[in-house]
Amino acid sequence: MTAGALQLLVLEGDGIGPEITAATLAVLRAAADRFGLNLAFPRADIGWVAHRATGTTFPDAVYDQAKAADGVILGPVSHNEYPPRTEGGLNPSGELRKRLDLYANIRPARSREGFPPRCGVPVDLVVVRENTEGFYADRSMHVGPGEFMPTPDLALAMRKITRNGSTRIAEAAFKLARQRRRKVTCVHKANVLRVSDGLYLECTRAVAAQYPDVAYEERIIDAMAALLVRDAAQFDVIVTTNMYGDILSDEASEIAGSLGLAASLNAGAEHGVAQAQHGSAPDIAGKNVANPSSLIGSVAMLLAWLGERRNDSALAGAAQAIEAALDRVIADPKTRTPDMGGALGTDAFAAAVAAAISR
Repeated sequence: MTAGALQLLVLEGDGIGPEITAATLAVLRAAADRFGLNLAFPRADIGWVAHRATGTTFPDAVYDQAKAADGVILGPVSHNEYPPRTEGGLNPSGELRKRLDLYANIRPARSREGFPPRCGVPVDLVVVRENTEGFYADRSMHVGPGEFMPTPDLALAMRKITRNGSTRIAEAAFKLARQRRRKVTCVHKANVLRVSDGLYLECTRAVAAQYPDVAYEERIIDAMAALLVRDAAQFDVIVTTNMYGDILSDEASEIAGSLGLAASLNAGAEHGVAQAQHGSAPDIAGKNVANPSSLIGSVAMLLAWLGERRNDSALAGAAQAIEAALDRVIADPKTRTPDMGGALGTDAFAAAVAAAISR
């Protein structure tokens, strides 16, 4: 380790993970050079590489390294293809979120100049998604899965909603709204899930009462999905539970332009993990065509989060410079990756972003 350096643990993941991670580090090094950041990038293996070496996709030693690091850069993983947990098939993303208590998944969706949004109106919103509870089986139980089958013909799933979890994600949303356009939209299904979404809604309303300077509204999840398509420009900060937020954030990012541009930060009280919003895309792995923008933008979010916590203007400046460089490169059709209609490979796109930062 580099003495005194900010330690950012690098976990490349599966599929396109190694390629887009290498591209992201090239951009990050350019930002570090410009702003005089002292960064170190220790690495550890997860996913299939780790499973072949150790019998598990997420070794305990990696968790220890993540807990000790100042931040984590997490590449996409192919967890749908992993063996059962009993055979070492742990989802590294879910494990980090649960073990490090990364309760807030912050997912911005923003259209970029020169790359038009899909529904005709500019988009600039953030989905603040609860990250440690809800319907997802790997986060709803202390021991054992949250899904089970009493008989071969009956499958049941447990949903976990707590007062603490609901309150703290609402607080995160309102604090963020104060830094933006001061509007929060709470998304729920309390008209049907009266107990679980009812508790979440009760907690969000209580937090809203503490922020009279922030406009507050509520939308039912199915109506919200339609409203995003109709006019996403009317929304600022959207706060919701785990599964709803997962779906809405992908929808919003695609409306804004492309899921390939969708950044994401998993944040808790003590830890932050930058993670691309998309999957590992094994069908294009190794072809140097993957768009690294999502992970690059996620690392910019991590730098901004660290800068705010440490009151460090250099980290904040580096985050802004990375975002501005992405804007400039994406605005030019000649410097886009194939998924955006361009011809640049993953590494060449990263080099263009790094050059824009250096300029």
